Formats: sequence, structure tokens, C-alpha cells
Amino acid sequence: MKRIRHSKDFKLQVVKEALETGNKAAVARRYEIAPNMLHRWTKEYEAGKFGDVSLEGISSLETKVLSQENDQLKKLLGEQALEIAILRDLIKKKNPHLLTKLK
Repeated sequence: MKRIRHSKDFKLQVVKEALETGNKAAVARRYEIAPNMLHRWTKEYEAGKFGDVSLEGISSLETKVLSQENDQLKKLLGEQALEIAILRDLIKKKNPHLLTKLK
């Protein structure tokens, strides 16, 4: 059997599709590669051996958790910025002479 070398882009595309669908065997049949090969590529992807993308070594579950945590932190930061703006407006209205100390 002839040995074929696949590019990293091809491997990455196939692995991402397999992870999205959750059916490695069907994806392997579609691209006419051995299921064991796809399984090995998936393990390499999760271990971060492809190295082209910054989140390569992170599994899809960890990516979802990080994304949720990131969204929570963005929301918290926005709330804090709003609270600071409201407090500054209150200080301006009640104590205009303190306005010079805030800057």
C-alpha cells in the first residue's frame, strides 16, 4: 500500500470536523483514511502537537469552559465600569469641588 503524507491543514480540517460531528468513523470514511489514523491525529491535536493555532492543545470541553468564563469576566468588567461611571457622576453632582481630585 502506498504511503500518503497529508498536510497539517488537511489533518486539522479532518480532526475539527470529527470533533464537531462526534463520529470519527464516518469522517474517516468520507476522507478515505483509516479510522485509526484519524484517532491518532485527534490525540495529537488534543496534545497540542499541531501547533498552528493558539488553542490547539485544548479540548473542545475545555474551550467551552474557557469561553463561558471569559464571557462572565467580560460581563463583570462591564458592570464595574458602569458602577464607576455612576459613582463619578454622583460625586460631580454632589461635590463639584472634589472633581479635581478624581482626575
